[in-house]
Amino acid sequence: MAVYTHVSAEALGAFLRRYDVGELVSVKGIAEGVENSNYLVDTTTARFILTLYEKRVAAGDLPFFMALLDHLAARGLAVPPAIADRDGGVIQTLEDRPACLIRFLSGVSVSHPTPAQAQAAARAMGEMHAALTDFAPTRENSMGIATWRPLLERCGHDLDAIQAGLFDRIDAALTRVETAWPADLPVSAIHADLFPDNVLMRGDAVTGLIDFYFACTDVRAYDLAVMHSAWTFDAHGENVNAAVGAALLDGYAATFTLTPAERAALPVLAEAACIRFLLSRAWDWLHTPADALVMRKDPLAYLRRLDWYLANPRAFA
Repeated sequence: MAVYTHVSAEALGAFLRRYDVGELVSVKGIAEGVENSNYLVDTTTARFILTLYEKRVAAGDLPFFMALLDHLAARGLAVPPAIADRDGGVIQTLEDRPACLIRFLSGVSVSHPTPAQAQAAARAMGEMHAALTDFAPTRENSMGIATWRPLLERCGHDLDAIQAGLFDRIDAALTRVETAWPADLPVSAIHADLFPDNVLMRGDAVTGLIDFYFACTDVRAYDLAVMHSAWTFDAHGENVNAAVGAALLDGYAATFTLTPAERAALPVLAEAACIRFLLSRAWDWLHTPADALVMRKDPLAYLRRLDWYLANPRAFA
């Protein structure tokens, strides 16, 4: 989450009058994340999240995201569907951006997850995957493996300004992953970005899964590999918590079964996850506007994760 597009109180007040949600009381920009503009909105009746979708989220993808959230919510999962206005519409336009008013979920995102919290979050991912086995709509992964080499080329040797020789290191790692990518694993709708800051918790209990704007149709086990790469390391990618990593696998297996082929593919899928986030963070590092209310994330934290996975090929054994 972030703020790129600023919304005036007058424009927001007019926007809210489309809904049966009361009058605007307060609004505050949310700085975390890098994808969309997000505001915490309090009205006289409730609290909501207002999201304005920026250039990385295509307006044409929004019906898929909304359908996925409605599907999960209908099956009892704690996710934040969009609120419909009086005419039944959920996708609006505000400040020349597609926009949605979204149900607020309580809870906090943990910065240093414990094994118990990791296990609960992975159970929630397993429950999500189980609920999505009959979800029919599909969406190509806009940040899938086919996009990584073009993104690497667009970044070019500007990457070497982040760290000397970074372009060549990513190029070599990507070649390895492209060669080893498993083509025959089960595919389904996945979250594709289930970092700790996209899981809301109270203590050791999950109260919400949020930020589904990378959700897509892709290799299902890749979702777990992304989660492992995000939860098992500290924010700098320097310290590894093996107990958290083991808890993720145990929690997932408690609600959704990994096939032997999926488990065998997790090492290369984890390397792939590192390349994906290393590249997108590097692009944002090089191109995020200086005046955006957003914290850039260190791309080298994912280079360190990649190095660890390459040095520990039996991490998922």
